[in-house]
Amino acid sequence: MTFHYHGIDHVQLAAPAGREEEARSFFTGLLGWKEIPKPESLRKRGGVWFQCGTHQVHIGVQNDFVPAKKAHPAFHVSGIAQLRVHLADNNVVIIDDEVRAEEGVRRFFTQDPFGNRIEFLEWLET
Repeated sequence: MTFHYHGIDHVQLAAPAGREEEARSFFTGLLGWKEIPKPESLRKRGGVWFQCGTHQVHIGVQNDFVPAKKAHPAFHVSGIAQLRVHLADNNVVIIDDEVRAEEGVRRFFTQDPFGNRIEFLEWLET
């Protein structure tokens, strides 16, 4: 083969038009991700981009927006218990999931301000 994959560059989540401030409040304010500038040619489309570790999360405007309730990104995090408490203390609804605990994974789900499902997980040391 003459090609190979390097991994994921970015994940895009959809949002209704005009709700960039809510995205900033959640992704920067609560999650602590850094906002990154969109290229000038894409700014007129709306939306906002964030840096999460080595990856980017793009919040893109979708006119006929419907939140993703099943399909979702999963973010690998260290200190998941502290993140869970931080989000719960800020009135973010947490859905605990012990399904993969036997595999050495702690995880929970939540939603962004637009109803998109988001997973946070931490691999436990064995």
